[in-house]
Amino acid sequence: MHSYTLKYLSQYLDANLDGHAGFEISGLASLVSANEQQLALYMGSRYSDQLSKTQAGCILLNEDSAAEYNGNKLIVANPYFSYAKVSELFACKQINSSGIHPSAVVADNALIGANVSIGANAVVEENCQILDNSSIGAGSYIGRGVTIGENTTVYANVTIYHQVAIGDDCIFHSGSIIGADGFGFAPSSDGWQKIYQLGSVRIANNVEVGANTTVDRGALDDTIIEDGVKIDNLVQIGHNVKIGAGTAIAATAAIAGSTVIGKRCTVAGCAGIAGHLSIADDVHITGMTLVSKSIRQSGSYSSGTTVTTTREWRKNAVRFNQLDKLARQIKSIK
Repeated sequence: MHSYTLKYLSQYLDANLDGHAGFEISGLASLVSANEQQLALYMGSRYSDQLSKTQAGCILLNEDSAAEYNGNKLIVANPYFSYAKVSELFACKQINSSGIHPSAVVADNALIGANVSIGANAVVEENCQILDNSSIGAGSYIGRGVTIGENTTVYANVTIYHQVAIGDDCIFHSGSIIGADGFGFAPSSDGWQKIYQLGSVRIANNVEVGANTTVDRGALDDTIIEDGVKIDNLVQIGHNVKIGAGTAIAATAAIAGSTVIGKRCTVAGCAGIAGHLSIADDVHITGMTLVSKSIRQSGSYSSGTTVTTTREWRKNAVRFNQLDKLARQIKSIK
């Protein structure tokens, strides 16, 4: 277990230290559960009761909150960002010894860089390229002609289909599937005719893909995920979707085919975005929102109704269905 002095942490976070420089911190915890060897995050007055009772050895907070606590504190402009940064110091990271496990199956013509780790029962097909310091977890499958950049981590049981291109410093969590066929079928009197998906997936640098998330390959052109995109667990990305740099997508969101999402957007949990739409840069889509038309201007967008009692919801559902009739009556009166 690593420990760090408050002096070191203040320099690492570019924070103002109010407290004992030599005091050592060995972990992170919440205000409620922290002990005297741990650092806790304080996000403002809504947690003031927890702050007054905490046993934390040091508090991470901003200048406006500094007077509320008399113990060791690290004062920063953005406590949540600083918490994210310091969390890396205490993370229990996957330890990979470079080399190929004896049970892995690696094609003779695959190009494997320096310090690459390939775990037990992993498969790397022919004409793959895996660059320096990347790791392939146990049981993962890397299809024919895949390219993976430097310092990319593929956890256990990830499937990456043929011809997918992945950049540097990416993370793929277990169960994620990259490059499966998009949902393409042509109807006929004899049933559905499959449209074979001839494109691929191109993923840039510093992208993270959550567990059991799927990114479909393009029908003709590629599905594209730009730099710094973060995708949560259980997200569906349809074929030919393009996601702009710096966008973040939360769990169980679904994006239908050929939609283009701009840069620095956020898509909250359970949101759905229909196909062939365009979403501008800096758009924020709240939870459970259904996007059925393009969004041309930045800002926050929502749909749906908030939770209420079932009795009230039923009444309001009836009224909702009466809105068109009421609107016509009002127009007639005017």
